[in-house]
Formats: sequence, C-alpha cells, structure tokens
Amino acid sequence: MLRRILTNQQERLLTDERRWLGDLRVTLARFDVAPEDQVTLDHSIGQLVELFLLVVVGEFNSGKSAFINALLGQPVLEEGVTPTTTRINLLKHGPATERTVSGASIDVITASVDLLREINIVDTPGTNAIHRQHEAITQEFVPRSDMVLFVTSADRPFTESERAFLQRIRDWGKKVVVVVNKIDILETPEDVARIETFIADNARTLLGFTPEIFPVSARQALRAKLSGNGSDLLTASRLETLERYIAATLDEKERIRLKLLNPLGVGAHLVSKYQEVIGEQLALLKDDFTTIEDIEGQLGVYKEDMTRDFRYRLADVENVLHEFESRGIEFFDETMRLARILDLINKSKLKVDFERKVVSDAPKIIEQRVTQVIDWMVSSDLRQWQAAMDHLSRRRAKHAGRIVGQVGGSFDYDRARLLDTVGRAAQRTLESYDKEAEAAQLAESVQRAVAGTALVEIGAIGLGTIVTIVATSTLADVTGILAASTVAVLGLFVIPARRREAKKELREKIGTMRQRLMNALTGQFERELERSLQRINEAIAPYTRFIRAERDRLAETRSELNRIQEGLARLKAEIEAL
Repeated sequence: MLRRILTNQQERLLTDERRWLGDLRVTLARFDVAPEDQVTLDHSIGQLVELFLLVVVGEFNSGKSAFINALLGQPVLEEGVTPTTTRINLLKHGPATERTVSGASIDVITASVDLLREINIVDTPGTNAIHRQHEAITQEFVPRSDMVLFVTSADRPFTESERAFLQRIRDWGKKVVVVVNKIDILETPEDVARIETFIADNARTLLGFTPEIFPVSARQALRAKLSGNGSDLLTASRLETLERYIAATLDEKERIRLKLLNPLGVGAHLVSKYQEVIGEQLALLKDDFTTIEDIEGQLGVYKEDMTRDFRYRLADVENVLHEFESRGIEFFDETMRLARILDLINKSKLKVDFERKVVSDAPKIIEQRVTQVIDWMVSSDLRQWQAAMDHLSRRRAKHAGRIVGQVGGSFDYDRARLLDTVGRAAQRTLESYDKEAEAAQLAESVQRAVAGTALVEIGAIGLGTIVTIVATSTLADVTGILAASTVAVLGLFVIPARRREAKKELREKIGTMRQRLMNALTGQFERELERSLQRINEAIAPYTRFIRAERDRLAETRSELNRIQEGLARLKAEIEAL
C-alpha cells in the first residue's frame, strides 16, 4: 500500500531501511535472541508497507475507548467502568461496523469512517487492569505503532504506573502525544492549565523533551458529534484542537516520514539492548579468562617449583651414592695392602667386611630417598590437581546466581552446564586417584631402569637389592691373589694393580648406577610432571574452548551490531531531513 505513494527518494530510503533491518534480523537470529524480540522486529519490517498505525494506550478507566469513539464520531467501541478492552482492537475502514477475530489476541473492527481510510487505529487493554496479561499484550503491540496517543485521566494524571509505561514507550523511540481526558470534571480552565503544566514538567524530566499535550473531554465530544448541533459542546470538549493537530501533523508526507522512522526506533532499541547483553556476557567471559589465566599461571609456577625442588631431592640421592663410593675407595685403600694378606685370602671375611663397612645401610637409605621423591611427586600432582579444580569450583559458585543471557539464547545455561560438567569430571578423577598405585608404578619404572646396570631380572628385587648386587660384584676379582709366586710380586705388582682395578670398577659401576638412577628419576619426573599438567589442561579444555569461542562470537556480533547501528543512524538522519 505504501509503495504506491512514495517518491523516488522515499522509495530508496524504504529499500535501504529494509536492507539494514534485514541485516539486523539475521544478526540477531545468529545471536539466538529472545523470540519476542525477533517477532517484534519482523512485525516492524512487515509494517513498512502498511497504512499508518495510531496506537492508543493508557491505564484502565482512563477513557481510551471513549476517546477513540469521539475521534470516529460514533460508538464503535464498548465503554464501561470495568475493563471492557481485553484484546487488541484494530480499527480499519470498511463498509459496515463488524468485528472479526484475527489471531490469539487481536480483533479487527471495521467501520465506515473517513479517518480510517488514511490510518489504522489500535485500542489496547488497560496497562493497570487486574489481568496482568492485558498489560503484556499492550507492551508487545506498542513497538508496531507509528505514533502513540497516551491517554491519562484528569482525575489522576500521570500516575506512577503511567510514568513507568511511558518510559518503556520512549525506549522504543516512538512519537508520543499525551491526551488528558475527562477535563469536564474540572471546575475551571486554571485547573486544566495546572494539570497540563504538571504533566509537561514530569514528562520533560522522564523523556528529556516535552511532548504535545491535549486536554479533552471525550464524553462531551462524542455527545456533540452524535447530536449534530452541539457546536458549543464540541468546542468545550477541546477535541477539535487535537483533530486539527492530527490532520496537520499526519498529512501524507509526515505519515510517510513517521512510518519510515518508527521501525528504525525499534531497530535502534534492539541494537542497544543486545549490545548491553553482549557487554555483560563479555564482562563475565573476561572473568572466566582471568580464571583460566590464573590456573595456567599456577601451573607454570607449579612446574618451576617442582623442577627446582626435584633437583634438591635428587641431590640427596646422589649424596648417598657419593658417600657410598667414598667408603668403597677408602675400604680398598685400607684393605688391599700386603700387610693384610691374610684378610685378602679370606673371601668370606672380606665380603662381610665390605658389606658392613661400605655397603652398610646405603641400599636402604637410597631406597628411602627414592621412595620419598616418588611420594613427593605423586602428592604434589594430586595437590596441584585439587588446587586447579578448587579454583574452578569457586568460580562456579561465585557466579551461580548471576543472570546473564536470559533475554534469549543459551549462553548462561551452556556456560553453567559446562562448568558443572568439568567440575564433576574433576571430582571423579580426584576420587579415583590412587596415590599408592601411582607411587608403585613410578617405583617399578625406576627399578626397571636401574636393574639393567646389575644385569639382573627385575622380578621382585627391590632397588636396595639392586644397589647391593652392583656394589658387591666389584669384589668378584679381588680373590685369587695367592696365585702369585712371591710376596714381593704380591706387594709390588699384584695387590696395587688389583686395588686400582677394584677402585676403578667400583667407581664405574656406582657411576653407571648413579647415572641410570638419576636418568630414571629425572625421566620419570619429567613424564609425570607433563602428564599432570596435561591432565589438568584436558580437564578444563572444554571450558577453555567454550569461553574462547564465545568471546569470538560475541566480539563478531558486537562488531556487526555497531555497523548496523551506524547505518541506522545515517538512515535516520536522511529520513528526518525529508
């Protein structure tokens, strides 16, 4: 209908507006917005090609239906002291007065009134009626309007609920005209002027501008029009002033201008609304990123601390082996001398002395130190895992009641569900963490690496036994000294040579065992440390992926909304200049 009366410039503006609002519709659909907002935008786009829509709103018993009847000059709508309008009444031009049901909450009423040839009028349920769904119906329909006539009553002008409702209308960017009905109950023109001033002052504070205000008596106006000769009564009703304003303001050019502007107000409102939602969600994600960064920072410090502490603990094990080696060298220097030839030929005594003086409790101490290292590794792993999961749990609890994303979409639900899932998985891991089994596995790995030094099967042999075998095997070549022919040969050549060989062999075997032991412990430590970090990172990976993906999605949507906002603003300036 609208396209038939548009100029080329207006046609271009209409095309641009549909394109920008279409882009907004696609962007909001990807953002998974509230269904009612999507419907509101769809209606606004659809109404760009329909007749001008004048929506009448106000509280129950403010006289909205009576006012519309006065405008039409006939009692088309039912009036009463109880809520008579419980559905949206859409008044259109037609040959006869008829009512038909259109949709769940709309009745279409036709009437043979010239005013309805140019505009459609909507009568809405009272905003303060007993049935709260009536107010919801009205609030849903307001965004579709091209102009809003806000009817208030002279006996209770500009109530608190009217202020709140008017503010919501303002958020949609609608042109608002205030009608003060029932002025016939006031005694003097000064009383009417005082009410006008009161409403103007409050509206200016609330809206930031002073809307047009028209005091009328709808009852007097309808009575005058129906009688056909009540010109004085019509003048007293002051309705003619409002009718002249409507005729002058809503000429064809102005109707087109308002028709094009109002969907832009709806679009701008939705852009602003979801920019705020995105800002809140990004702020929450920023806290989530801080949580992840805190955990990653903890893991970095944990790795550094573990590496440093491990070097100290490894040094304790090495010191035991160094002391062991020093005792062995001292033993060979002290024992393998010609003066102690009788001890050298007594193999059993030599072995007993070696085990008592050299081996002593070294295997036991080494085994204890290695066990302590392993226990420390396992306990540290468990503590770090618990610390990371506790951090996430505190994060989950802190924001359990924070409502974000509830205007539509599943952002908050998905995020909360993911945190719960990660938390439950972490708890199951912690509950199933077997410290003894972990320690036993590490110990066996270390023993297997060291066992090769002594050329023995691992079996049930402990680390201490392996150390003993490595050490005492050095004595295998010490016997057989009596094969020499003379004491001189023994003293000058055989014993010193054998002593050097024994010391060398002991150093080599202990050195090899020390290297194997250090390598085994270091390798296992590094693997266990990486495994620990990997397990924690894998546990929080779904959470990390979610917040990164959401951040990118929100940033992209915000950028697109900014682009659309700029386009709508430029288009609004062009339309206002018509």
